[in-house]
Amino acid sequence: MAELSQGVGYGVVVGFGAAFTFLMVGLTWLLKRYLHEVQSSEMFNTAQRSVKTGLIASAIVSSWTWAATLLTSTEVAYRYGVSGPLWYASGACVQVLLFSVLAIELKRRAPNAHTCLEVVRARYGRGTHFVYLVFSLITNIIVTAMLLLGGSAVVSYLTGMHVIAACFLLPLGVIVYTLFGGIKATFLSDYTHTAVILIIILYLVFTVYTSSPHIGSIERMYELLEMASAQNPITDNAQGSLLTMSSVQALIFGIVNIVGNFGTVFVDNAYWQRAVAAHPAHCVKAYLLGGLSWYAIPFTLATTMGLTGRALGISLTDEEITAGLVLPNACVALLGSAGAWICLLLVFFAVTSAASAELIAVSSIFTYDIFRAYIRPDATDKTIIRFSHISVLSFGIIMGVLATLLNLTGINLGYLYKLMGVLISSAVIPLTLTLLWGKQNLYAAAIAPIFGLCCSLIAWLVTTQALYGEITVFTSNQNYPMLAGNLVALFSPVLITLPISFIWPQNYTFDGTRQIKQVHTDTIVHPDQEQPKPENELSATEDSLSSSSSNEKEADDEQIRMAKSARFAKISSIILALSLFILWPMPMLGSQYVFSLSFFRGWVIVGIIWVFFSTFMVGLYPLWEARTDTIIIVKALWDDIRGRRNIGLPKTINEAGISESNQNVIVQEKKA
Repeated sequence: MAELSQGVGYGVVVGFGAAFTFLMVGLTWLLKRYLHEVQSSEMFNTAQRSVKTGLIASAIVSSWTWAATLLTSTEVAYRYGVSGPLWYASGACVQVLLFSVLAIELKRRAPNAHTCLEVVRARYGRGTHFVYLVFSLITNIIVTAMLLLGGSAVVSYLTGMHVIAACFLLPLGVIVYTLFGGIKATFLSDYTHTAVILIIILYLVFTVYTSSPHIGSIERMYELLEMASAQNPITDNAQGSLLTMSSVQALIFGIVNIVGNFGTVFVDNAYWQRAVAAHPAHCVKAYLLGGLSWYAIPFTLATTMGLTGRALGISLTDEEITAGLVLPNACVALLGSAGAWICLLLVFFAVTSAASAELIAVSSIFTYDIFRAYIRPDATDKTIIRFSHISVLSFGIIMGVLATLLNLTGINLGYLYKLMGVLISSAVIPLTLTLLWGKQNLYAAAIAPIFGLCCSLIAWLVTTQALYGEITVFTSNQNYPMLAGNLVALFSPVLITLPISFIWPQNYTFDGTRQIKQVHTDTIVHPDQEQPKPENELSATEDSLSSSSSNEKEADDEQIRMAKSARFAKISSIILALSLFILWPMPMLGSQYVFSLSFFRGWVIVGIIWVFFSTFMVGLYPLWEARTDTIIIVKALWDDIRGRRNIGLPKTINEAGISESNQNVIVQEKKA
């Protein structure tokens, strides 16, 4: 189509990437200068384990807003009608909600872990650790491949930019600011990217339903969808209508979606890292609010733009639909060149924000589960930081090479999206039980995912051959083979892990995982900060005993609070998951109901309200939480501009490399 010039493509990918890099590097510098956030290895990879609800929630939304979130959701809306966006959103939101349970249990049972794989190694040893190391890296590779495949396809389609160039240039800026700021920079990037994406979605929604000369109202959209349903009835939909939840093929996609996405959440270290970085008091709330906030993005965007494609009579081949080109075509049909610009920016922000999460996730695995685990166990903080930087740079390059190879083989976004569960979901149940069930032994944990992978591949390929007589990219991408492979992948490991664990239970107490230690950093004290000195050795001993007793009491209180959070996470996540995947869609599926105009109007309004809720939670709430630090930085920066020396907060770094910047004390020195 190439609605825009190649110059625009390079300008957005390189120019916006550079601008955003400078912004993130600048923010990192401000945090270092005025809040004294020293870039130790702990800071680089865990953000001091103190991030609050809003920023973690926005990071979760950003990490889960892939190219597929925008492109595949609009694809299924185009294919199946209103049922597609709901099954996409519900099938991919449930996992984030349920992950809140694992997040708080990680805080309770391995408070100093850097990755989920460290927990596996501490509990089962090297052999089992290697199995999950492979599955985790495969997950990161698949997710990254989908990001770049979808992003490069849209950029190339809209601007004519060479697809290979897009594969290598899209992650370039991400690599730079991740190198400078670590996980904290990715969180700041996640926040800004998510805010922009939600604003763009609101603009598209109000354009379609209020000002567009092509549609302009909910009533007109309804009329156009009725006409489109009559002209091109949807197979296996009630009355062939786009306006019904009774869609067999959409249900099959929903099941494939939920199974596959268990793998890409529970086995992807990016989500475990957000749990590591979160403050224990904010962990559960962040995942629940993040999951609910994310729901609005695919649900509302796809309901709007996927149905716009049908309403405006856009005709695409099956290959173009699977490649994720419904959204760019709908945007162009709706707004012309302006629509192409909007789609380009939307996909660019989604790809780069999720890519930053994958970069830091893989860097942590390379650093703590390969380098520090097997190569240099006694590595210093400085060495670990250096290796983390090398890992970010190396995986960034590998990302581009991998996406290029997949483009050359003809594998596209839609194919990988449905295949991912077949390849990685067999690790979900045994990895979950590693943290939640003390009886699972190392043989069950090691064998179950490998057994499940073999079974899922067999089920997928045998079903393809049986139904279609040949195994090709096209036939193996059909819903029924993918359904068989995904279901077998998720549930077949139970046949191994439960019998073996009940016959030879481990009875693990998680004391070993609690012994995982942070990286030691030398204590640094700000020269302007006076340290109190004990008058004699007796007072020093008394202070030490008092401090020890106080720390033990504080630790016990923290455990009690986390136990309450764990109970809340289990109850609330299960209720929300059942509501979104069972109680809401299933009765409508069996009713054969075709939406009336009033029902469709309510459906659209619910989506719009949900986007506003998401915008508040991940757009405004993080600003409110950061108001104190923001005021400190602004005041200190203003004093610097006026020629006053400002040292910001007292710079005290403890043994874990944690800056005591949250005391909110400003020490200023004025020049004469």
